[in-house]
Parts: sequence; C-alpha cells; structure tokens
Amino acid sequence: MSATDRTVAIVPARGGSKRIPRKNVRDFLGKPMIAYALQALRDSRLFDDIVVSTDDDEIAAVSRQHGAAVPFRRPAHLSDDQASTDAVLLHAVVECGRLLGPMRFGCCVYPASPFLTVEDLAKGRELLLRHEATSAFPIVRYDFPIEQALVLDGGRARARWPEKLAARSQDLTPHYHDAGMFYWFDVAKYLRAGELFCDDNVAFVIAADRCQDINTPEDWASAERKYRLAREPG
Repeated sequence: MSATDRTVAIVPARGGSKRIPRKNVRDFLGKPMIAYALQALRDSRLFDDIVVSTDDDEIAAVSRQHGAAVPFRRPAHLSDDQASTDAVLLHAVVECGRLLGPMRFGCCVYPASPFLTVEDLAKGRELLLRHEATSAFPIVRYDFPIEQALVLDGGRARARWPEKLAARSQDLTPHYHDAGMFYWFDVAKYLRAGELFCDDNVAFVIAADRCQDINTPEDWASAERKYRLAREPG
C-alpha cells in the first residue's frame, strides 16, 4: 500500500452507554467487547493505523492494550446520546489527518462487533475500490416481508399495508437493513458528502447469524448465543 493510499480504521467508542453500562469494555465471553473488533482489524492487515475515538480513560487503556492508538480524545459534545456517527467520524477523520498525515481511505468500525471478520472487511474494501464509491458496508435481509407488517391499534393487530397482506412473499421486493458493523469510505469523497449514507454507496449482504445489534441485555445474551453456536464443532 503506497503512502498516497494511507488507510485508517476508526473505532468510535464512547464511555457513556446507558442501556448496557460500560458496554464497550464489558467482558464478552472472556474478553472486553472492543477487543474482538480490534483483533479483526489487526488480523486483516488492511490498515496503516487503528484509531479509537473515545472520551473515556478505561476504553483508551483497554484499546491500547489490544493494539489500537488513541491519539486524541473525543470532545464532550460528541460523546452523548445525541451525537451521530457522522459527526463523530468527521471529527475523527480531521484529527487523524492532522496527527497522522493525509488519509486516502478509512473504515469506521463499531466497537460492539464481535462477529467482525477479516473476510468481510476485505470484501467491503474491494467493493469500495471496484465501484469508486463514497462508502461501502454490509447489510442484512429482513427475514419477513416488511410490506406485510402489522401495527398494534388498541391491542388489535392492523395491517400496515392491507393491499399487500395477501401477496405471496416471493412476489414482494426483498428489503435489507444496515448490519451495523462497519463502513469503508473514500476520505475525500466522504468529506465532501458529509454522510456515509449518501447516494454514492455500495453494499453487500451478510447472513443474519453473523451480526447482532447490541443495545439491550437481551441483545447481549443473543450475541453470546450466536457467538458460541458459530464456534461449536461440526
């Protein structure tokens, strides 16, 4: 990788998670949660630098123990529940450019990503480069047609789109959601767009059993079950 293609992984990991306190450094099957993402990033050998953006001393210390750099601290106004991923990432990109030198590509990786793999990271990068896109990320297919969604109305189930309720599922359009794991981006294009979910993005599909949004204790338990199951022999 040439100097003009400097590539940096940025892991946004604040300390103030409320629904699962200390989520990013809480023990997940024997290791701090953030350690899994940092291990995959190191193993991928795709990055010149692995940087953690945090406001928290313990997260900074654990991140350094697991091979990441913490060259700056995230300011308080970007460390609360209201700060968007783009706001945090844009700040980190500017700081990395100032402290580490010019960047060509970046990858924003959420710290609660125990299912992150080297293969998916490499696939996202390849997709970004092949399409010369602003961003690239994994998505997951909804396991039931969203056109046949129901809403509760005073305890009664109502069809959100009644005209679709009797349709065959194979006749409906597949829909997907963000896997919530990582986003590759072209730094110059991202700085111009100001957002990862711009018109110039590309995505690839991963299986639902290889990701888990972890925001509640129930999510955490589900992630542990998936992780153990994926590693059972046979």
